[in-house]
Amino acid sequence: MAFNLGPKKEKKRPNISSSKMEDGTPSDEGEEEIRVQSKPQPSMAAKLAGERKKFIESLDPFLPSELVGGSLPYVPGMEDESVWNAASQACATEKVHYVYSIEEDRIWYLACPSSVMVSNPDSWCPLASALPGNSEFWDKQTVYIYEKEGAAGALRWDQETSRMQIYLGASRSILPKIQSMDANFITINDQIADIVPWRNRQLRTEQLSRATARILLFSGLAVSLVLMAFIAVQYIMINFLDRNLQTVKDQTEATSVKLLNDARDLSRNEVSEYTFRIQQLLDDLTKIDGTLVRFEVAKGKMEWEALVPAAYSTGIMSIRGQAQPEIEKDGRVRVKGNR
Repeated sequence: MAFNLGPKKEKKRPNISSSKMEDGTPSDEGEEEIRVQSKPQPSMAAKLAGERKKFIESLDPFLPSELVGGSLPYVPGMEDESVWNAASQACATEKVHYVYSIEEDRIWYLACPSSVMVSNPDSWCPLASALPGNSEFWDKQTVYIYEKEGAAGALRWDQETSRMQIYLGASRSILPKIQSMDANFITINDQIADIVPWRNRQLRTEQLSRATARILLFSGLAVSLVLMAFIAVQYIMINFLDRNLQTVKDQTEATSVKLLNDARDLSRNEVSEYTFRIQQLLDDLTKIDGTLVRFEVAKGKMEWEALVPAAYSTGIMSIRGQAQPEIEKDGRVRVKGNR
């Protein structure tokens, strides 16, 4: 009645441009080549969540009894959200399994309530391989049929409205109805058609949550290991430095003692000498009604200036210096000395 059609990659499609033969089967022109069925691969989220080994590649074919399908405008980046919204409304529940493909500016999808999958969790719908862009799709003038265990499903496009139509039911009632259509038929072989796995938004969200938790856990462990290694290095360095602390301590104490001695000697010699000289000048100037106006020490040399009466301009007692030619306003003479 019908013939099998494999994926595009390694198998030539039969020539279905001719009409049906007298017995209702399409003409079997063209050759077929052996090819390998394409199976799903674990996503990045599954790898990050550490579920790569648990990923099931060989899904069992299953035809849901409550399958719906349709098309939506294609908005880049919003295809998953758009299909989930449409499938939730069509199935009257947010818990849905869905699959879709994109062709030009349209999204073609199939969906069913998640409760239908209760006895077939690790399964896929062979009719999904007939969506535009998938392995079993040829054109929209062809009717795609899948039959298993007394149940059958068909996928076709209305030639007037271009809407996708789905037929489900028992084989004995669905197949005669489909065969009465004036169209070419392709029976989907679930052993060679590329597997198109279901999508489930809630399961994917939970998987992303596990992946995030796992990343945070390993990141925390990595940071902890780095900090522990840093502390260990610092501890080792401190232990090595302790061996030289005594030498550094001795050198520091010796330097401190030397500085104290130098300060004491300076205070004892130079400072005392300067203080004694200032006091001597003040005492002698007081006796002759003189005034000390400047006393300065620069690079170990003393310099001073004093105002004395003109009679003592040549010097007296410890006031010995060079008299300046100018006379001050009060009639006294300025004397400069450096001893």
